[in-house]
Amino acid sequence: MSSIANKSYEPSPVARVAFLGLGVMGFPMAGHLARAGHDVTVYNRTATKSISWCDEFAGGNPLKHAKTPRSTVANADVVFCCVGNDDDLRDVVLGKLGADGKRVDDGAFDGMKPGTIFVDHTTASAKIARELYAVAKSRGLHFIDAPVSGGQAGAQNGMLTVMCGGDAAEFELVRPVAMAFSRAFTLLGDSGAGQLAKMVNQICIAGLVQGLSEAVAFGQNAGLDMNQVLDVIGKGAAQSWQLDNRGKTMVADKFDFGFAVDWMRKDLGLVLDEANTNGSRLPVTALVDQFYADVQKIGGNRWDTSSLIKRLR
Repeated sequence: MSSIANKSYEPSPVARVAFLGLGVMGFPMAGHLARAGHDVTVYNRTATKSISWCDEFAGGNPLKHAKTPRSTVANADVVFCCVGNDDDLRDVVLGKLGADGKRVDDGAFDGMKPGTIFVDHTTASAKIARELYAVAKSRGLHFIDAPVSGGQAGAQNGMLTVMCGGDAAEFELVRPVAMAFSRAFTLLGDSGAGQLAKMVNQICIAGLVQGLSEAVAFGQNAGLDMNQVLDVIGKGAAQSWQLDNRGKTMVADKFDFGFAVDWMRKDLGLVLDEANTNGSRLPVTALVDQFYADVQKIGGNRWDTSSLIKRLR
């Protein structure tokens, strides 16, 4: 069975594409690019994932995966990337740090031909987005920060919402290719704007999930049939994606639906760091971040974000 759902792809010129990072998001995203007809070469730090991807999407062709980011991007027009955090991103883009503290020239920027566009889907800091944008410009390259929302299901279904920061001309060139795995691919401003928009997204989610957790726990303690209650209030002003998709799984005490607590804490750490820089007051977000720390303490690192309700039971 394929790891991606069937999707109708928008017509776009075939591009030579590199995809760096084949985790739970990158693997299906790269798969949609291949299914849309693009010439895709992949890289993953753990090579077995690259081999598995080639078996599924490239007919087992070993030439469709490479050993370093530099060799992966050599012939690419567009490079997509989805890794874990700022440090991972620097290693992939600029090369790994050697024992002498200098970077080895195996990074993507070392292999990209002039004019190539690098699109980063990592949820990272706005600071590193601006840093890598400047480095790209100095080398005759282009960089777009493009974090995604929609989770693992959105990646598998090719229905991610992508928030972008960077230059308009390069954004317009990339958009038709990226629509292979997107339902919305939007430029929100200059370099860093995509990462800042993703932070707004995570602030919204944190408050919504905590409110939903309290509501479900309250209703259960009051003896209500919460599946019925959720059906009713989901038709009114309380409706949200979280209620529709996570309310009943909270009732059922199931928390294996994608985006993990560890990842959310990483994202909220980025949010709170940025808030300290721009002077924003985020009391609810800071509190929910500590609630997620409580979930980690009871072993919920890999539970999905709706597991906040576990603290209340």
